[in-house]
Amino acid sequence: MLERFYGKPIVELGFTPPETAGLMLPEAHADLPSGNMDNGNEIFVAVNRREALTTGAAALTLAAAGHNLPWLPPAASAQSGRHKLRVGTEEVDLLRSAVLDLDVIDQRFGGGRLWRSARAHLILVHRLIEEGTYGEPTGQELHGIAGQLTTSLGWFCYDAGQQTEARVYFSEALNTAMISGDEPLAIRTLSNMARQSVDLGKGREAVRFAHIAQAHAAEWSAPPRVGALLAIREAHGHARLGDETSCGEAIKRAWDDFERGPSARDPDWTSFLNEAELSCLEGMCRLDLGQHGYSAKLLDHAARLQGIEYSRNRGMSLAQLAHATLRGHDLDHTVKALEESLQLVDSGMSSPRTMKQLALVRDGLTPHLSSAPVRDVAERLDQYAV
Repeated sequence: MLERFYGKPIVELGFTPPETAGLMLPEAHADLPSGNMDNGNEIFVAVNRREALTTGAAALTLAAAGHNLPWLPPAASAQSGRHKLRVGTEEVDLLRSAVLDLDVIDQRFGGGRLWRSARAHLILVHRLIEEGTYGEPTGQELHGIAGQLTTSLGWFCYDAGQQTEARVYFSEALNTAMISGDEPLAIRTLSNMARQSVDLGKGREAVRFAHIAQAHAAEWSAPPRVGALLAIREAHGHARLGDETSCGEAIKRAWDDFERGPSARDPDWTSFLNEAELSCLEGMCRLDLGQHGYSAKLLDHAARLQGIEYSRNRGMSLAQLAHATLRGHDLDHTVKALEESLQLVDSGMSSPRTMKQLALVRDGLTPHLSSAPVRDVAERLDQYAV
């Protein structure tokens, strides 16, 4: 029916014919985590979801290249110069909501499987900017959406372990912010860059990014939650450098700003910074400083306090807690934290960054495999591609 309606073979529409779908299944599920393969139905759903995301990204790439797409109106899918795509409030609202939705999904499940979708959306937004018809206010909205989507894409790549690509997108977002004078975008992007620098072992660079972001925050008269985020980013850079004094001072500023409460001016990208997350980030600082007991208390508090909508952050809290308790020789709590982490993985949380942290803990369990509970949880970890 689809072939008759669109006048094209079904494979050109991005679908797999039923008679060949079964042949693709073994190859397609070979690289899925075993936690997603409990039964045949779940395998089939996972494969289709991956194919759908890939097809969607490819489709938007074709759109950017000027190819016709049957599910878009002629004005949106025609070759450049033949038709004009008018962009108005409805389109802008849809795009803005889509960007927010991607960030919400990231907080729940992680960014490992989001970067392709985000890139596809970004291709579409850039095409609308270049080929659409709109007024000056709408143009400013489109550029703002492109900037926010670019820094989100950088974050998704960072969470997926694609650090070079993340830096490219962060740099592009920062350039956009500088050109347009978008202080919130500059602050958010520099905060993301500071967090990435910590993971790359570049503590001095992280502090520098945080300081530059704080200068932009002063220009913008940023609300306290922004100040709290930037202070804890700075603290993490100091912790990675082993500077306990500077780290402690920055942590105090972070909590002071946080306790001033929320503001109507708080940007959406600070909504994740609740008490649980700030406790987690401080716990990670304390862990870097070698304060294993103090770190474990903070991370345990963070994991217990964090809501399901922030499962990715809870997963990181638990993974870091397992690391802290392992280094503090508290194997019972290490096993418990790992078991809770794996429950989140089984429920769909698939942040590669968290999985990498779990892999580090798994490697640290090797000397303790004579303990049955440690051996059991280590075997479970071995089932995942971490």
